[in-house]
Amino acid sequence: MNQDRNEKRLDLSRRTFLATGVLSLAALTLPGRALAQFQKFSATEKTISLHNIHTGERLNKAVFWANGKYVQETLADIDYLLRDYRNGEVKRIDVQLLDMLFEVRQKVGGFRSYQVISGYRSPATNELLARSSSGVAPKSLHLQGQAIDIRLPGIELPRLRNAALSLRAGGVGYYPKSQFVHIDTGVPRSW
Repeated sequence: MNQDRNEKRLDLSRRTFLATGVLSLAALTLPGRALAQFQKFSATEKTISLHNIHTGERLNKAVFWANGKYVQETLADIDYLLRDYRNGEVKRIDVQLLDMLFEVRQKVGGFRSYQVISGYRSPATNELLARSSSGVAPKSLHLQGQAIDIRLPGIELPRLRNAALSLRAGGVGYYPKSQFVHIDTGVPRSW
């Protein structure tokens, strides 16, 4: 009887070892978005640090994903911080965008908060900005809570852009004169 239990434990240990090995090998061979999806399920928690440069508000190492699910209270805090600061309108931010920011941060390191130039934009704000700048799309993904314009102190802008591009998970815009990188969850593309 004891020998049967020991053999079952040994068999279970072998299975665990083999499964871990297969998953580790897969992590090394998966490209871009597939790797991000694998990491999504292998991380125990995801955090984000944001600084809204217009309002001065900050979130520091806020856990937005833990134990296999998104933390709704933190998501509400992020939605509020990324609101349209011009009129106070709040919109749900796409969690895939937060996942992308997490993955970019993993790639570039650093310890400071993302500086947020623009998160959610209400239709009225987007229209106002589009009238004064040719760089604002009339159907911007900022309107859907699917885009963010950021910089990361201590990390050069080209490095931030390249890390976002390497995800192959959405749009990446590079604005060196304005000193920010645009990231969105739309069709993978760059400009």
